[in-house]
Amino acid sequence: MNMIKNFFLTAIIVAFTLTIYSCKTKKLVAKPDPAPISKPTPPVEEKKPTPQPQEEPEKPAPAEKPNFNLDNIQFEFNSFVLKTSSFAILDKAVAEMKKSPDTKFVLHGHSSSEGTPEHNMSLSIDRANAVKSYFVNAGLNGAKFTIVGHGEKEPITTNANEEGRAVNRRTEIKVQN
Repeated sequence: MNMIKNFFLTAIIVAFTLTIYSCKTKKLVAKPDPAPISKPTPPVEEKKPTPQPQEEPEKPAPAEKPNFNLDNIQFEFNSFVLKTSSFAILDKAVAEMKKSPDTKFVLHGHSSSEGTPEHNMSLSIDRANAVKSYFVNAGLNGAKFTIVGHGEKEPITTNANEEGRAVNRRTEIKVQN
């Protein structure tokens, strides 16, 4: 019995609420007056102005030629992870490469003489690919780059001491001919 009482009480409250909202007065919105219709005026003949000699637009300044004289990218011993000190060189390379979108490049990976020749060849290819990945992530087209691994075959300095070996752990960026 109590349940039926609650049901009727709820129904009465809902009906009362709906009745109050339906009786709400509507606001009147003033309608704008329609625009007066004007009669079309006959076309007036206009004299065509005499053409004045046009000035030639200034030619844009030639785009700055890219500087592809880029430093080598150095790596730690037995690693193809880019050094943070190389990021500035790589960012400069990206900026120069974007000036010449049709130019293609060869990334030459190198290693020092430590390790087996097979390992050094693999490492040099991985180093060149690490540089390519950086360029692609910076928005350059990966098709611009050819990867060449040289292993330990082409040192630029002696491998007899650590300073020389550190210099030989590199990737060179060259313009493709």
